[in-house]
Amino acid sequence: MLASILASGVAVGAIYALIGIAYNTMFSTSRVMSFTAGQLGMLGGVLGSLFVLRLGLPPIVGFVAMLACCALIGVITEFVAVRPVLKSLDQHLYVLSTLALALMIQQVTAIKWSTEPQPFPRLFELGSGTLDEKFWVPVAACLLTIIGLELLYRKTLVGRAFLAIAEDNFAARALGLPERNLRIASYALAGAIGGLAGFAGGQLLLAFFANGPLLNFYGFVPVALGGLGNNRGAVIGGLALGIFQQAANFLVGGIFSSVAVFCIFIIVLLLAPQGLFGSHVARRV
Repeated sequence: MLASILASGVAVGAIYALIGIAYNTMFSTSRVMSFTAGQLGMLGGVLGSLFVLRLGLPPIVGFVAMLACCALIGVITEFVAVRPVLKSLDQHLYVLSTLALALMIQQVTAIKWSTEPQPFPRLFELGSGTLDEKFWVPVAACLLTIIGLELLYRKTLVGRAFLAIAEDNFAARALGLPERNLRIASYALAGAIGGLAGFAGGQLLLAFFANGPLLNFYGFVPVALGGLGNNRGAVIGGLALGIFQQAANFLVGGIFSSVAVFCIFIIVLLLAPQGLFGSHVARRV
C-alpha cells in the first residue's frame, strides 16, 4: 500500500510540478499569472487522445502535433489575454482576462470533445504494478523538462535573454532585447510544457475537459509553496503535494483530502509568504 501511495503521489506530483513550471515560464517574461496553465494541461490529454486514439496517428506524431497545438494556444493567450492588459494602467486585470480565456477553452472543449472522461492510449506498453508507465512517464517528463530548461537558460543566448527579462525587464529593454518577441516565445514554451503535463499524465487523469480547473489550482500550489519563479521549488513543492494528497486520499478520502491540502497550503503561506524556497526581492529605488 505504501508503495502504491508513493508511486501515484510522485506521478501526480510531477504533473502538478509541470503545470507550476508552465505558470513560472509565463510569469517570468510578463509578470502575469496566466490562469490558462491548467487548461493547457487539460488540452494535452484531450488532444493526445484525439490524435492517437480517434485519428489513429502514431504516438510520436500525435505527441508533436499536441505540442504544436498547445504552443499555439500559449501564443494566443499572450495576444488575447495578456498583451492588452499590459497596456492598461490596471495590470491586475489579467486575473479576469486569463480566467475568461480559460473558461472559454474549457467550454469549447466540452462542446467539441465530450463532457465525459475519455480513455487515453498507452504509449510504451511497459511496466506493471507500481512500475507501470502511467506512474513513471510523468516523472520522466518532469525530469527531462527541468534538464532541458536548465540547458536552455545556461547554454543558449535565448535562454540568457529569458533570464535577463525575468530579472529586470526595464533594464533588458534598455539593452535592446526584444521583450515582446521573448514574451511570445515564453508563452509558446509554457504552452508546450503545459501540454506535456497533460499528455504525460493522460493515463492517470484521462482526457477530461474538467481537468482544467483542477490542474489550475493544484498546479498553482507548488508555485506558491516553492516560490514564484523558482522551477526547482515548484518541482519539490509539486512532488510533496502529490504524495501528501494521495496519502490523504488513502487516510481520509474524498473531499477531506482537498480540505487537508487547503489547510497545509494556508499554513505554509502564513509561515513563509514568499514560499519555502523563494526570497524577498530587493529593488534599488
